[in-house]
Amino acid sequence: MNVLLWVLQALLAIHTAMGAVWKFTNSEQTVPSLSAIPHGAWLALSVVELLVAVALIAPAASRSLSNLVPIAAGCLVAEMLLFTVVHLSSGDGNHGQMIYWLVVAALCAFVLYGRFALESH
Repeated sequence: MNVLLWVLQALLAIHTAMGAVWKFTNSEQTVPSLSAIPHGAWLALSVVELLVAVALIAPAASRSLSNLVPIAAGCLVAEMLLFTVVHLSSGDGNHGQMIYWLVVAALCAFVLYGRFALESH
């Protein structure tokens, strides 16, 4: 289980860092259903995503940082759910992106649960 969680954490860290870079280079207007997000908040999400990406893999450098992983995974769950809510409130009928965000949220929730379950044993 620990190996699976590490693989997921690494993949989510790469995914999240790529998402942060994408947000820096693309406006929130690129995704019409997310255009309600203010530009400053969009850029702030990029910074948070970079921090979260580092937090997901930080325990590889120091085991004392392992408590960052559940926090980082929880932040990603919250962000993906935020995107889903904003998308639903936009009235956009295309739900492909929403399904993607929910899958990412589910993977992050699995990491969050898995890290708590492993630490309790």
